Amino acid sequence: PGSAMASAGGPDSERPHPKPFLIGVSGGTASGKSTVCEKIMELLGQNEVEQRQRKVLILSQDSFYKVLTAEQQAKALKGQYNFDHPDAFDNDLMHSTLKNIVEGKTVEVPTYDFVTHSRLAETTVVYPADVVLFEGILVFYNQDIRDMFHLRLFVDTDSDVRLSRRVLRDMKRGRDLEQILTQYTTFVKPAFEEFCLPTKKYADVIIPRGVDNMVAINLIVQHIQDILNGDICKWQRGAMNGHGRPYKRPFPEPTESSSVLAAGKRSHLESSSRPH
Repeated sequence: PGSAMASAGGPDSERPHPKPFLIGVSGGTASGKSTVCEKIMELLGQNEVEQRQRKVLILSQDSFYKVLTAEQQAKALKGQYNFDHPDAFDNDLMHSTLKNIVEGKTVEVPTYDFVTHSRLAETTVVYPADVVLFEGILVFYNQDIRDMFHLRLFVDTDSDVRLSRRVLRDMKRGRDLEQILTQYTTFVKPAFEEFCLPTKKYADVIIPRGVDNMVAINLIVQHIQDILNGDICKWQRGAMNGHGRPYKRPFPEPTESSSVLAAGKRSHLESSSRPH
């Protein structure tokens, strides 16, 4: 249960993992959401850390696409299924998984195959971390999920830049140019304007130009480092206005973090395998 918060007392082995700091990263297709997340992770020195030791991890909303019916799958293969609509995501599974992550539990995240448009049998095990970056086009759309984030970032990239990136990315996957453009004008652009863009107002920080904006990214990284070092007590949303009791988290000292650096695989999906 969420009420069982970590206490600083007692032996380390028995202490539950402190609640992670959850960061939502949204923006349109090919805006650079995952690249921004990867850059944040890299600057924190976490992208080469062994998975179980990792303090910062990246998850993608794309892992939570619904299992399609045979009819929907046939449409998807012809580029006639709307993957940019809120209904394309398994919001219940996404919410319950994030809830467990916030409570410091180890979770299993689904694996989605974008070639066959199906959920695979194998899952990715995600261990508790201090900071969790959750990125996707509609991560702020559902209020229950939106309210779980302690920090909300929106990557704001020019629509022409996003379209050209999307075209190049899809063509590298062997897709037909005409189908890419038809899908963009039929589904991607209207859904962005109707569902994604209005959620920009919920962002705490808007990052124009994505990963090119190193000033914004460095500010965010500094903020995360302050949290990891336990310098910020009132990081919880609502702590300032009387909801919830602010508490100091029992983080290791910064000097300890350097000892966990070791070669390891990235736990997040590579951007090349993703539709957005």
